[in-house]
Amino acid sequence: MTSTRAFRLSAIAGLFALAACGAVRPEASGGDGDATGPNPISARDRTAYADNGKIWDIFTQTDDGTKVAVNRYLWNASLEVLDFLPIQSVDPFTGVISTGYGTPPGGGRSYRATVYISDPALEARSLNVALETSGGQAVAAGTQRAVEDAILTRARQLRVADRKF
Repeated sequence: MTSTRAFRLSAIAGLFALAACGAVRPEASGGDGDATGPNPISARDRTAYADNGKIWDIFTQTDDGTKVAVNRYLWNASLEVLDFLPIQSVDPFTGVISTGYGTPPGGGRSYRATVYISDPALEARSLNVALETSGGQAVAAGTQRAVEDAILTRARQLRVADRKF
């Protein structure tokens, strides 16, 4: 008799738990769902319910603009290739690395660089490098292309090394 009673109680508790999982729509809350109403619902929940959403819609990620869209291999390769330049500012959220003036090993002229990584893809179009001399003049296109190629080559090497593990 106690096992039957325990079964009934667990069945009733299960039904209450299942009923608690039901979604409350904003129009059923008695207001527009703002904080002053009896059942406040966030704006994210409102949009999920507006298009006949399901409980699983809560777990989907929304793009709120805070996602980092920088390729980590390009980022690390840029820091490694330009390690002879002193870092002035680094912003991984926008993908910008700014350096001060420095002289490359074996070189006589000092340079400064600004690197902008604009895409999470490991492609040449994702990398923008701007070099200038200490006089404020832009460097030759061949020199800039050589630095970009060195960064891209090192990024590919880092990716290949990562896949070995």
